[in-house]
Amino acid sequence: MNFLNFFQNKNTLTEGLDKYKSDKNGILLDVRTKEEYADGHIPNSINIPLSNIEQIDYSTDKNLYVYCHSGARSSQACSILKDMGYNAINIGGICLYQGEIER
Repeated sequence: MNFLNFFQNKNTLTEGLDKYKSDKNGILLDVRTKEEYADGHIPNSINIPLSNIEQIDYSTDKNLYVYCHSGARSSQACSILKDMGYNAINIGGICLYQGEIER
């Protein structure tokens, strides 16, 4: 990752969270493991680990804002979710998050 990509990814996370907060039909989805989630997560997020993503049971009219640690698992999750008919948006990784952490 070069220097400019770092800021681009940070902006993606910030922009994604801003969109989620203004989306009455949005769900913030953390696809990290249950242990990672327990160590700290973005407030109001719901944890469904990538390994269980196919068990998701929301209406497909919901907008899913997906994050993980670095953005890799959330990218995989979004691909799976889109194949399932969801509008899934990869907002990146919590490693770039500067806000409040819930435990």
